Amino acid sequence: MQSAMWGRFKSRFGWMANAFLVEWSLGDKDLPRETSPLLVLSRKIAPGIRMAYVPWGPELPAGYDQDQRNQALAELAHSLRRFLSGDTTFVRFDPPWFTEALGLPPPFIRAAADIQPPDTVIVDLEPNANDILASMKPKWRYNIGLAEKRGVTVRPMGDLERDLGIFYGLLAETAERDGIAVHSIGYYRALFEECGNTSGVSTALYTAWHEGDCLAAIVVLCRGKQATYLYGASSNAKRNLMAPYALQWKAMLDAKAAGCIRYDLFGIPPNEDPGHPMAGLYRFKTGFGGDITHRLGSWDYPTKPATYALFSAAESLRKKLRDRRKLRGIKS
Repeated sequence: MQSAMWGRFKSRFGWMANAFLVEWSLGDKDLPRETSPLLVLSRKIAPGIRMAYVPWGPELPAGYDQDQRNQALAELAHSLRRFLSGDTTFVRFDPPWFTEALGLPPPFIRAAADIQPPDTVIVDLEPNANDILASMKPKWRYNIGLAEKRGVTVRPMGDLERDLGIFYGLLAETAERDGIAVHSIGYYRALFEECGNTSGVSTALYTAWHEGDCLAAIVVLCRGKQATYLYGASSNAKRNLMAPYALQWKAMLDAKAAGCIRYDLFGIPPNEDPGHPMAGLYRFKTGFGGDITHRLGSWDYPTKPATYALFSAAESLRKKLRDRRKLRGIKS
């Protein structure tokens, strides 16, 4: 999400992409300074309110401790102000580093809602396939075998428009069932187009079938040594055939064959809480083994504190209403 590809992709949907080169000067003054690129997205989100957003950035030099990270982020946020539009109300950061820290010190404020999921499960793909299976919960190994035994077949993407239409139909079904919001089909098409035009990045769309019925589909992105499960959808029909398990296993095997050493299941609740609206997602993803990891989540640096306070209150209320809808969808 700090790549030029991501900036081009998001610029197709109302965001302005700004690229910077940051020189880090913390630490021993006798050491050479390090530089790294930084993508900052911005867009107007309400009359008189503009948000600047740093997705999974910045990338800091190796060896920074927690205090140095906090200082670097504060200095970066302060320095960015003079390069941003005058109506920018706050800068939102999703720091990329994994941590057990409680958060960031003032002037940063915990965002009312996360943009990127801070908690995830990462499966190690370096062991052989049998060992990867062995690290899963027994029921998950059983469900993978059950799907195959009952005739579920997994197909990689053939024709983009055809398969994207199938995926989007399942996504609409999933959204209605689970009470979640989805993008337009053009959003997902644009992602495939941008990745297809970028060296070193690939996207795969897998569909699971049984006797002519498409039961589930997932989208996986590969970049470098990591594969990331971005989107998933499933039908209300034949859920006893465990198609989503077969999809994830096929995606892991293909990612491993392509040279990836990590498979990021991309997003779980922070802990195993039965009352969480996405508790089922936690159970599903953690069953594949792997390491549960935590990032800091979204943190805001207000540039107009009074206006930001009003926006934050509205965002908090909207999140509560959205969570209630998800819970109602699950209970129904």
